[in-house]
Amino acid sequence: MSFIEELKRRNVAKVVVLYVVFAWLLLQVTDVLSSLLPVPEWTGSLVFILLVIGFPPVVIFSWVYELTPEGLKREKDVDRSQSITGQTGRKINILIIVLLILAIGTVAVDRLIPEKVTDTVVVEEIDAPEPADPNALAAAKFAPAPDRSIAVLPFVNMSSDPEQEYFSDGLSEELLNLLAKVPDLTVASRTSAFSFKGKDVKIADVASELNVAHVLEGSVRKAGNQVRITAQLIDAKRDVHLWSETWDRTLDDVFAIQDEIASSVVEELKVTLLGQAPEAETTDPEAYNLFLQGRHLARQGSKESMLKAIEVFEQVLAIDPNYAPAWNGIGTSYTNLAGGQAIPQEEGYAKAKEMAEKALSVDPESAEAYTGLGWVARVNGDYETAARHLERALELAPNDDKVLNAAAVLLGDLLRSEEDLRIQKLLVERDPVNPSSYHNMGIVYYSLGDMDAAIASFDKAITLSPDMILASWWRAYMHCVQEEYQACLDGYAAVGELTGNDAIRLQGEAIALYGMGRREESAAALATLESDYFETFPYVIATTHAQQGRIDKAIELFERAYEQQGVVGISFIHRDPLMAFLKKDPRMQRLLEEAGLSEEQLAEIEFEVDIPD
Repeated sequence: MSFIEELKRRNVAKVVVLYVVFAWLLLQVTDVLSSLLPVPEWTGSLVFILLVIGFPPVVIFSWVYELTPEGLKREKDVDRSQSITGQTGRKINILIIVLLILAIGTVAVDRLIPEKVTDTVVVEEIDAPEPADPNALAAAKFAPAPDRSIAVLPFVNMSSDPEQEYFSDGLSEELLNLLAKVPDLTVASRTSAFSFKGKDVKIADVASELNVAHVLEGSVRKAGNQVRITAQLIDAKRDVHLWSETWDRTLDDVFAIQDEIASSVVEELKVTLLGQAPEAETTDPEAYNLFLQGRHLARQGSKESMLKAIEVFEQVLAIDPNYAPAWNGIGTSYTNLAGGQAIPQEEGYAKAKEMAEKALSVDPESAEAYTGLGWVARVNGDYETAARHLERALELAPNDDKVLNAAAVLLGDLLRSEEDLRIQKLLVERDPVNPSSYHNMGIVYYSLGDMDAAIASFDKAITLSPDMILASWWRAYMHCVQEEYQACLDGYAAVGELTGNDAIRLQGEAIALYGMGRREESAAALATLESDYFETFPYVIATTHAQQGRIDKAIELFERAYEQQGVVGISFIHRDPLMAFLKKDPRMQRLLEEAGLSEEQLAEIEFEVDIPD
């Protein structure tokens, strides 16, 4: 009898198959239990190693021993005429089938049990972008809150007049800005902290959402020149009050109260100060009251409210012409009016620059003023000057979110998108319920070609603010990028209805109908858009022509956009991955070089940014 036949007779091959099936089943069971029980991660590896070690003894055992009616005996001691290896082989076959059924069932169960996930995702600094999981991004959580971290909730207006709410809100924001100047203290951004205004939520939930360890809350009662301010500092982890104080003073003392609150917070949190504790910038009490009114109006965002804010800020300066925040308030209002095309851009940015320079003349260390100058220089295409202003702003306020955001935008303009993304991720972590943070990060992901992460970012922004126009506009465009043309068409129509701007509906029709094969309707929409709204949407119109193959027309429109708007009309082409082909055209290269926007020219601009941890 050959060796192979002897292996079959002794059922060695069947025992090997049985062992392999048993091993597979055992590994599957181990994997399922590992997802349900708190066992070490190396449990599966240990079981596998033991199974490998056990394999040779099992093979040897099946060769040497044989199962008989009297039990196990050495094979050489068994009479061949009395051997029951055939019956044993059939039993092994049945056992193999049973184990296979069990193994298949275990695999099915494993597919139904969700994988164990940890509660915390640590956001790490990266040097290069990598694809993001849209679901993970939409539910992003961050590293545990540092002990020296705080959120300043909007103080409750306890005044009999609801119109006095601007004062309680303004005081809260001033405290937030004061604490943000402490280098060793992490302070949640205003947008996120104020998102809880008027909501009945637990302090622990607020701290968890904002990723901070402490919360400062309070109330303000104002009657004429008298104010009562109450503040309390809460350790959110232990749900205990660390400190509480009430002040009954006049408006003349409001700045001293702010300093006392900030000093108490610093002391309680045992923050190490490398220099003098930050102090509130003082002014005449009446001027301060007007300043808070002006800032409240400016935040409403409409053309009328911002123009009214400028008037109120001018009243502040009539009382105290050396109060830099009022000059900056006017400058920011003009920047926003020009950026929203509510007033002519050239006029608006010129006024913004003038106001920032006025602010620096009375406060040479105003980071807000340097940021304003940097923004105006960037819009005017003077990236070199913008870099110098923003470097100075970062030197004065390295942790200020507004300064960091302006720096991130300029980094994107200079084609340093990886650094741009790092700052945007930092701002999202600091301001986790601010839809603008996710919107800005979505644009960076788009420029890097990571469409899934861009979509997830825009979706998150819309979840936080369903009426956010810019995020909704980008989301509609992303539908077209993904060739989801009906969703694209519907998205643009919804944004157009939300804004009352027919040009947005026309954009959607020009792009989506072309993709749907309805070329004549697309061309009609694009023609109307070009004739009626070119000065408002030159980039969209030019790129739509390019994407539809009309290269000569696209370049002609880009040249026209540059003539009318300067670099603003063409600068995004570097960050638009869908326009990479157009940048290769010699005519487009000449235009970019004329505008100072060639890749070589941008690479020569030095801009030192020390991104905070």
